[in-house]
Amino acid sequence: MAHWLVKSEPDAFSWDQQVAHGVEPWTGVRNALAANNLRAMRIGDRAFFYHSNIGKEIVGIVEVVREAYPDPTDETGRWVCVDMKAAEPVPKPVTLAAIKAAPELAELALVRQSRLSVMPVSGPHWAILCRMGGVEKG
Repeated sequence: MAHWLVKSEPDAFSWDQQVAHGVEPWTGVRNALAANNLRAMRIGDRAFFYHSNIGKEIVGIVEVVREAYPDPTDETGRWVCVDMKAAEPVPKPVTLAAIKAAPELAELALVRQSRLSVMPVSGPHWAILCRMGGVEKG
């Protein structure tokens, strides 16, 4: 299983909306690297759900339930989306400030490529972030 981090602006689509919707397509990604990351996702992969712009924190974990397919919000047919379902909330949201303050997370894509909306998270980084957030299994 691979691990990821996906960003959403909470005023556009929040963790609470993800939970309420159950399964939701992760649409609207219009960056080539982020789209390649969506294409690399497999059923059962997990991702941190990160509130960007407002909050700037990891607030939940989602699971991929459908692999990449054409994004229905894209008229060009170039972009893809995956379906995600809420897996569990993060008991103690992990702020960007806390992530940047942790030297062991200096190579995390969120720190190095802060504008990327879909990014991989290594196994060791996933474990550290789960501990920081009070997530037992992740």
